[in-house]
Amino acid sequence: MKIYTKTGDDGTTSLFGGKRVSKSDLRIDTYGTIDELNSWIGVLRDQSVNQSRKEILVEIQDRLFTIGSILATEPGNSKVKIPLLAEGDIELLENQMDKMELALEPMRFFVLPGGNQAISFGHVARTVCRRAERLTIALNQSEPINELVIKYLNRLSDYLFVLCRTMTHELKAEETPWKPRM
Repeated sequence: MKIYTKTGDDGTTSLFGGKRVSKSDLRIDTYGTIDELNSWIGVLRDQSVNQSRKEILVEIQDRLFTIGSILATEPGNSKVKIPLLAEGDIELLENQMDKMELALEPMRFFVLPGGNQAISFGHVARTVCRRAERLTIALNQSEPINELVIKYLNRLSDYLFVLCRTMTHELKAEETPWKPRM
């Protein structure tokens, strides 16, 4: 099978189920952002500080492929088999956050992203996740989306924030507080 089909040369693409839509369609933008997020999670997974978290990061990437499949499926098409997203996937993120927070000082201020390249990658992933969440919510306003997708993305952005704080702690990097000028 060739990677190029030439069917998208007119600016359209197919959803799972066969419906053709513009490549600028909100649905395409939404699952394209999920794909971008998945790539950033891969960058995080490759950071040496995250060696002990590779398994959870691979699981997150797998869930993001599931979410991409959900979003790429033509609305109302029940013939297409797509993987399931479950409440347990969200609970896994919550449990991971609870474990990481045991070693962290309570938040006393907003922090500026950065401190180490790995931490910066984490903050980029977090902000791409927030964008994916916003796009999914916008799509949900015109076409109903599985509510677990929105919930998972919300929790994932929280997980990524806690992961950034954890990496800061483990790398002994400085957490730079935001000091607003008044």
